[in-house]
Amino acid sequence: MSGGSADDGDTAGDDPGDERTGPTAQSTPGVPATKRNRVKSAVLWGAVGGFAFLVLAQGYLLLGGELPFRYAWLFGLAMAVGIGATGITYLAEHRIRAERSKRRT
Repeated sequence: MSGGSADDGDTAGDDPGDERTGPTAQSTPGVPATKRNRVKSAVLWGAVGGFAFLVLAQGYLLLGGELPFRYAWLFGLAMAVGIGATGITYLAEHRIRAERSKRRT
């Protein structure tokens, strides 16, 4: 078998299906996040915050607690929590990412 086989000179990063080590890895430390990715991440964290608030409120009601307002207010408050979480995440994400990249070096 003197012809070149696929095993000759094979390195770990050559597999195009390997997202972590390939040359086009998108989660490389030190690469700035695009505005679109920051907005998407912030909106998703806002949704998590809003739904987490609703889960906590539902758990409180299941344990026998009473809320001083109706469900419409509860959903409005959950939306406000989600909007707040979105804004805080958007403003703080680049700082957290920068701090993490400093620690890795």
